[in-house]
Amino acid sequence: MRWALVKVALAVTVMVVVAFAVPLGLVIKEMARDRAFTNAERQAAAIGTSLSITTDRAQLDRAVASTQAGAAGRLAVHIPASPGAGPMEIGTGRATTKDLATVQRVPRASLTEVPGGFALLQPTAISTGQIAIVEVFVPEGEVTNGLATAWLILAGVGAGLVVGSVAVADRLGVRMVRPAQRLAHAAHELGEGKLGARVPEDGPTELKSAAIAFNSMADQVVQLLANERELAADLSHRLRTPLTVLRLNTASLGDGPAAEQTRAAVAQLEREVDTIIRTAREAKPQTQPAGPGAGCDASEVVRERMEFWSALAEDEGRTVRLAGVDRPVRIPVARPELVAALDALLGNVFRHTPEGTAFSVDVHNGDDAVIVLVSDAGPGIADPEAAMARGNSGARDGSTGLGLDIVRRVAESTGGDVRIGRSVLGGTEVRVWIGLDGWRGTSEGRRRGHRVKRRRLRARH
Repeated sequence: MRWALVKVALAVTVMVVVAFAVPLGLVIKEMARDRAFTNAERQAAAIGTSLSITTDRAQLDRAVASTQAGAAGRLAVHIPASPGAGPMEIGTGRATTKDLATVQRVPRASLTEVPGGFALLQPTAISTGQIAIVEVFVPEGEVTNGLATAWLILAGVGAGLVVGSVAVADRLGVRMVRPAQRLAHAAHELGEGKLGARVPEDGPTELKSAAIAFNSMADQVVQLLANERELAADLSHRLRTPLTVLRLNTASLGDGPAAEQTRAAVAQLEREVDTIIRTAREAKPQTQPAGPGAGCDASEVVRERMEFWSALAEDEGRTVRLAGVDRPVRIPVARPELVAALDALLGNVFRHTPEGTAFSVDVHNGDDAVIVLVSDAGPGIADPEAAMARGNSGARDGSTGLGLDIVRRVAESTGGDVRIGRSVLGGTEVRVWIGLDGWRGTSEGRRRGHRVKRRRLRARH
């Protein structure tokens, strides 16, 4: 916007300067020409007065000498022959005989071009009734005298106007652009999760109104998030009472695998509720990208969750295969988030496939990404796109509930994505692509995730 204003001001000012300076320069040129010729006419008139009184050569010589003082050689007097006297030439003439004859025949002042300038031919009647001609030479330099200086002044004034208009336009552009840049920067920071981002409410009226609206929106977002955290914490607190009852009841189950599994599940649920409460009570969300020491070991988490789900798989007669977890695999995802994502994927397998259906979990470690594959031998998903629809809570056909939303959020936080396809077992394969570039939560990570999703959409169509 700033450079656009500068360009507009430059174009308009140049047009105005050209529109006024060119005609004014031509007027100055014409005025210099008229000034030179008016001076010549005044000299011719002075000699004409002497001619009307006498044609004596000596007197005319003195009149010519006094008239052209300081400019010798510019005046000439042409007196035609009269009875008893021949033609008389006084001074240095430059006009041709033809031009002189024309003026004598038609007694009217004439301007003719001669070498080095112009000659003004002024006819004057003398006492004998004949027409004498006074010739005044006007050099070319006198016609253009002062013209170059005037044009230089005009050019300087025009250049000054152009520079001044550009400077003013640039200052106005800065006054408009800086509030817009601050607004864009604050919007970017708010999108990054920096809820304290605000914009100074100054600048042009429109941008000031936009800044006021943005600050109001940011305040509302902060309030909504605070209310959401309080609601989550309150709901989690309400779960503690039934969890306490469950924990007490598990003490009466005695010993055995089922009892131990139930007690472990209740303890895990209590830990998860405590984590939710602590997270909800945090004053500020985590918005910084994961550092080199952040994240977790994907292999360890997968082994742990598979051990948890294997008991249920054994009860339902499911064959389980686990691969790629024999060595540590670091990923920029917090352990609770990965646990929630894996539980969502494995829970979908148990929820949407018949008992006895085999499934597998594979972890592939690459240079720039880790891929987690959860495959099953079930009937598959008829409409993967509907299953991946954001916010689908199970109300639409093909939905797997909120589980894939959790998985997708974890993947996209690293610049990755989630895809659903057909597995080698014949059922569904959920491919979770987790980036290793350390871009978690950054705008670059989200842009990368958007590019991945766009490529996926193009591949589908």
